[in-house]
Amino acid sequence: MDEELVRTLLKEQHPDLADLELKEIVGGWGNQMWRLGDDLAVRMPRGNQGPEPLRREHQWLPSLAAQLPLPVPTPLHLCDPSDAFPRTWMITTWVHGEPADHAPITDPAAADVLADFLKALHTEPPAGAPVSERSTLAPSPGWDEVQAHLGRADEIRAVWDDAISAPKWDGAPVWLHGDLHPANVVVADGMLTGVVDFEEIGAGEPASDLAAAWILLPEPERFLDAYGADEATVRRARGWALTRALFLIAMGINGEKGIPGGKTHWGPIGHAALDRLL
Repeated sequence: MDEELVRTLLKEQHPDLADLELKEIVGGWGNQMWRLGDDLAVRMPRGNQGPEPLRREHQWLPSLAAQLPLPVPTPLHLCDPSDAFPRTWMITTWVHGEPADHAPITDPAAADVLADFLKALHTEPPAGAPVSERSTLAPSPGWDEVQAHLGRADEIRAVWDDAISAPKWDGAPVWLHGDLHPANVVVADGMLTGVVDFEEIGAGEPASDLAAAWILLPEPERFLDAYGADEATVRRARGWALTRALFLIAMGINGEKGIPGGKTHWGPIGHAALDRLL
């Protein structure tokens, strides 16, 4: 996927945007990103996954964006597969800032900003809303390898056992982001300034999103107090945070080994989150 391809696709489906400046964005996971002009972005799936995640985001995020206190990449155009590119792709608004896996959150007040954002997001969805895949705690990919690498199995198991034994959520489902980790939030001058990548948007219980307290923030307790989470939800959220911290560490190990898709710089982020948890 290069600039020539993106230009070709824009000329085919949105010629009014085809002359805007294009800048490839390094990073991302499932999608290759291009900044389009000053205020737009192009997202193109890297793999052969179906169009459902982008369609889901395109359908549900625009109406939610208006109620959220931080900028999000509002979908504008869901674009069709073609001979040039046989996958669905999308044009969204651009969210200004640097991804937190390159520019970490350092301002303690970000805890209050994230709490306000999630309280605004965690509202009851309408009938027909998709169900979040983040509903059942399960070990993260690379779990056993990471534990062996760390030598902290007893501490990790204690957090995990406490999380899975916590009382289950008995409230109504709420909207979830579903994938709050450092590459999916943006930062300016140490402050959280935006949230991106809503492909996993769906209805569920809030513990998955609250895991961001340990993954993103220097002061998790300040966030939990500001959000007003009950004890059982905090216990489950710690389990979700554990899976994400170990996943980040696993990706760091993969990067050190030169395994495709590995991200060496995610390792220290995962270690810092794990230290906060333990």
